[in-house]
Amino acid sequence: MALVPFDSGRWEYDAEEHALVEHMGRPSLRLRGGIATIPDLSFTNGVIEFDLVTTAERGFMGGVWRVQDRDNLEWFFLRPHQSGNPDATQYTPVFNGVSGWQLYHGERYTVSVVYRFGEWFRVRILFVDQCAEIYVADLEQPALLVDGLKRKAQAGRVGLGVGGFQPGHFSNFSFTPTDSPPIKGRCGGAENAVDGVIPSWLVSDVFAESALDDSQSLDLGNRTWTHLETEHSGLANLARVTGLGDAAKTVFARKVIHSDHKQTKRLDFGFSDRVRVYLNGQPLFRGNDAYQSRDYRFLGSIGYYDALYLSLQEGRNELVLAVTEDLGFGWGIQAKLGDLEGLTLED
Repeated sequence: MALVPFDSGRWEYDAEEHALVEHMGRPSLRLRGGIATIPDLSFTNGVIEFDLVTTAERGFMGGVWRVQDRDNLEWFFLRPHQSGNPDATQYTPVFNGVSGWQLYHGERYTVSVVYRFGEWFRVRILFVDQCAEIYVADLEQPALLVDGLKRKAQAGRVGLGVGGFQPGHFSNFSFTPTDSPPIKGRCGGAENAVDGVIPSWLVSDVFAESALDDSQSLDLGNRTWTHLETEHSGLANLARVTGLGDAAKTVFARKVIHSDHKQTKRLDFGFSDRVRVYLNGQPLFRGNDAYQSRDYRFLGSIGYYDALYLSLQEGRNELVLAVTEDLGFGWGIQAKLGDLEGLTLED
């Protein structure tokens, strides 16, 4: 492992706050609201390690790798205020400045850890191809195996990342580029596909949600469109297509369904943060699953929690979802039909 001291002159900061300070008996980096990376270092597979000390206050701090820029990277972070809870840790990709923790949650993305507050502990992240294995304090037993990293495996910088709220204090950052990191878990298992998922969408350019008017038939306007394939679960991470503007935070996701006769089909779906659903230009549903939109404990995590019954006409039907994201915690949709009998999905 090659150690890179924070006073070596090799570090670059893109953060609200950074400082080299003496903390808990060590020279350390204090970082908040951004990333610290090593611009003269870029690799695809390898290992990064660092020491971290934290309090029980709310915070989000950890390691980043395959960093293209501040808005496009892989990130594993700790939530010290959730010590002992299932979401005490989190892996998330970041696309176009939008993280995805509301989209990627539960098994394979989060794990419970009990933190030792007020003392230094080590974090180790091993990554190869689409797999990462992560150790927190216990360097013999991995805490989390992420078998299915969401960004493309490509060379990028490595370093540290911290969200808002509590700053992170780091020391002893080191790295090893290698195509054979000593991962203990089994990687490369096939992800099971969900039956009936809509496998792709046409996604529009971004626009302001205020342009929508439920009192009128849907007008798609003069939009530009990008083809987006979904993941095995049916999840479409819309941030893969575009980032958020200051006011423009909505896109259309569009799918043409051909039916060989007039029939009704159940559509199960999930969304983050808000959605309006239209069939053949007519509004069917409006929902809000934004963070804390229901109560202070509501996370807004995506899932197949809602359903509609689509009255399909014979021939061509156009399903459109207008999806709005607020805070950049996860911008996505997922949808699956009860069955595909008599249907053809236009690609």
